[in-house]
Amino acid sequence: MELIKKLRDMTGAGMVDCQKALKEADNDLEKAVAILRKKGIAKAAKRTDRETNEGVVKVAVNVEKSEGYILELNSETDFVSRNEKFQAFAEQLLEIVKSVKPSNLEALLSSPLDGGTVSEALDTLSGTIGEKMSIKRFEILTGATVAAYSHLGGKIGVLVALDQPEKSEVASDVAMQVAAANPKYLSPEEVAQEEMDKEKEIYKAQLLKEGKPEEMVEKIVAGKMGKYYSEVCLNEQEYIKDDKKKIKDILGGAKIIKFVRYSL
Repeated sequence: MELIKKLRDMTGAGMVDCQKALKEADNDLEKAVAILRKKGIAKAAKRTDRETNEGVVKVAVNVEKSEGYILELNSETDFVSRNEKFQAFAEQLLEIVKSVKPSNLEALLSSPLDGGTVSEALDTLSGTIGEKMSIKRFEILTGATVAAYSHLGGKIGVLVALDQPEKSEVASDVAMQVAAANPKYLSPEEVAQEEMDKEKEIYKAQLLKEGKPEEMVEKIVAGKMGKYYSEVCLNEQEYIKDDKKKIKDILGGAKIIKFVRYSL
């Protein structure tokens, strides 16, 4: 029942269809999604990598706008994540990331704070509030221009780095795009061959099921892949402020070096 519920949530398909797909897939969730999509029952595979933890994502950039910082602090409940002490601690952690620039999570946890370490301060606050907390991840992004964007009161945080200076407005627009459209990749070249082949196979099965002639299928699949890239690749996405443009059209000669998106 647990697997059926998950599959229904992921695909929007009915219970009986989900049951059959899981049986055919030997209870492999990903295979079951692909089976339903091939049959045209599932509209699209919803992402299964969404975070379910509560907490907050904090972002910041330095004065020169050449370096950005992002950090995720987790709690068990949303109630605690809105607590002033929790929010203040998250800000303290972000400041440590900015000033110390720890190389990894272990280095951040052992960084000095309030006469002890970050790890000790985390345990103390956890004991005071009465709920388990954890620092899940952080990242530092550098570039000629870096922009940060926070959405939904810290439920989503984004950093974007461009290769040209004095492009803050463009970088901010791109960061907003990343928050809203949740791209998986920067460009089609980054998409793994395995993922492309899987999508093509699904589209082909759908089209043949619809009775499309085999000679037309390849051409239609190519068009569908273009649409797929426009959904998952940032450079190919429709710009949320002007759907007649793609993101690559608004960069004014600059290139996106990298983007980071944390979501709760």
